[in-house]
Amino acid sequence: MYLYLLPAMKKILIAAFIVSFCACTNKQDDGTVGSDVVNNTASANGKTDADMPEIKFEEEEFDFGKITQGEIVSHAFTFKNIGGKNLIISGASGSCGCTVPQWPKEPIKAGETNKINVVFNSEGKSGLQDKTITVITNCEPATRVIRIKTEIIVAETAK
Repeated sequence: MYLYLLPAMKKILIAAFIVSFCACTNKQDDGTVGSDVVNNTASANGKTDADMPEIKFEEEEFDFGKITQGEIVSHAFTFKNIGGKNLIISGASGSCGCTVPQWPKEPIKAGETNKINVVFNSEGKSGLQDKTITVITNCEPATRVIRIKTEIIVAETAK
């Protein structure tokens, strides 16, 4: 009954296959990245644009030593913008919910110093702890990692 439609449907299917095949194979994926997507201000000799902001921490790791389970401790990581333009911290995140960073929301001018305060809650934790805080900036590289460490002592309960 619908046999007269079969040749037309075959032509449509063949045409759709050819179009989709050509669309998928017109680009060779050899794993390289085109130069148009790379935004790197470093020159071939490794020097960067002097106008870029640059964050320099006084320390990138802090050890609280031994603390008792349930204690809430904090540390301020001091940094300086040693670059030539305003430094903007667009975000900071701890490696878990027990580590909460607070960072300046306003731009830090060239030469200025500021702090990122990190609060660590040891509730429910025990033993050695090593937590990271990822700081996202307008520097190169855009992310920096600072770290806190501690050993949590669990108090003995009365028997």
